[in-house]
Amino acid sequence: MGILQRWLGGGGGGAGTGDTEAVRRIAARLEQLPPERARWLAAFAYVLARVANADLRISESETDAMQSLVAQVAGIGADEAALAVEIAKSTERLLGGTENYVVTREFRAISDRAQRTRLLECLYAVAAADGTISSEESVEIAKVAEELGFTREEALALRAPWLDKVSALRDLARNG
Repeated sequence: MGILQRWLGGGGGGAGTGDTEAVRRIAARLEQLPPERARWLAAFAYVLARVANADLRISESETDAMQSLVAQVAGIGADEAALAVEIAKSTERLLGGTENYVVTREFRAISDRAQRTRLLECLYAVAAADGTISSEESVEIAKVAEELGFTREEALALRAPWLDKVSALRDLARNG
């Protein structure tokens, strides 16, 4: 069974799975990654999707940001990144609440502190991609940060570049 099938919980091909020649070629390239690197990529992309979907809507700009960040951080091509992100989005939507903590805990176990810091920075970038970091996204990022072992102060320091995008702070400024 391939890495992508294991990532999705063992599902095979068939109707409605997008099993086209292009997808098969991209999947084959992803499956050529060493298993530990593929696990890292899967967890990284999943946590990005977790935060993007915190407000129950993953915008096109958030998807674009996830694809760009996955390609950049994981060092893979745009097609592979797009596939990884689509799989992560679908898996998060399907298993979301039941897998969120488990996947984030897995990422913590297979990453170093610098990689966890980079993930947290990427979470803010994805949440801000549509112009606003919603309250739901802020709460989800705080949960992820705690699950990754960051203190509240560390997480807030990493959020600093995106303060102007945080909806709760914008509302305070407007009403203050």
